[in-house]
Amino acid sequence: MTEFTHKPVLLEACIEALRIRPEGTYVDGTLGRGGHSREIAKRLTTGRLICIDRDMAAIEAARERLAPWMDRVTLVHRNFSELAEVLADEDGVDGLLFDLGVSSPQLDDASRGFSYKKDAPLDMRMDRTAPLTAREVVNAWSCEELRRILFDFGEERYAPAIARAIVRARERRPIETTWELVDVVKSAMPPAALREKQHPAKRSFQAIRIAVNGELDALPPMLRAAVDKLRPGGRLAVITFHSLEDRIVKRTLRELAQGCTCPPGFPVCVCGKKPLVRLDKPVTPPAAEVEENPRARSARLRTAEKLAPVSV
Repeated sequence: MTEFTHKPVLLEACIEALRIRPEGTYVDGTLGRGGHSREIAKRLTTGRLICIDRDMAAIEAARERLAPWMDRVTLVHRNFSELAEVLADEDGVDGLLFDLGVSSPQLDDASRGFSYKKDAPLDMRMDRTAPLTAREVVNAWSCEELRRILFDFGEERYAPAIARAIVRARERRPIETTWELVDVVKSAMPPAALREKQHPAKRSFQAIRIAVNGELDALPPMLRAAVDKLRPGGRLAVITFHSLEDRIVKRTLRELAQGCTCPPGFPVCVCGKKPLVRLDKPVTPPAAEVEENPRARSARLRTAEKLAPVSV
């Protein structure tokens, strides 16, 4: 088997947060390179690990990387937005892990079109069987839609100018590659923005990737389905990499952790709402991990524990 050297972000913190029981059932909802899955599987005896990824390349690579533990691993080629369907036959699970955003293999493979540092056809699909590509978004979506996703998904302050520049460029000829898109984005930005430490196209690429893959819309229903399937005492761990997804995860988990929502003046609760989870303090990577793996710099781990039902 090929030597496994990849170390996933916040690995030790994730394993500690999941509190893995050898006989338990666990879910890695974002398999990626299999680094988290590998460490979970190693700790199981009679337990089981369900690994989910929308990218078939990740599923195929996992057959080799997880080969020593495949007797306790189930690989599922699905989107984590379909978590409820994937786990429909499970009585419950003891832990779920989600490492959100684009994976390192997807960024490293220039042909996937995720990176603004490598020239490739515009694609950005996490699932290569999905119909929508970055090329279609860039060349077919309206100026207003482009402005919206650049601002909402990329928090790009030059979103209106970049959207107009894309429309002007594609009127001459279609924008086909990542570097063509980078040039268009840069042409719409003032000199001061081009001198910033962050690559000028980073926010635009993030926005288009999120739009292509529907990443943010899937988060709230996925988190609710995850908590629904957790057994009492089960653990949920979610790693985010940018403020947009982190705000959604934070807000959704807080809603799930909230009890009574009756107005303060009500003498007794009439809503009947009970908290489903208890939240832990968020964790960020230590300086040593960030130095070893710069991708970890913006990572944040949010964890929660499923509460036992309250009897009345």
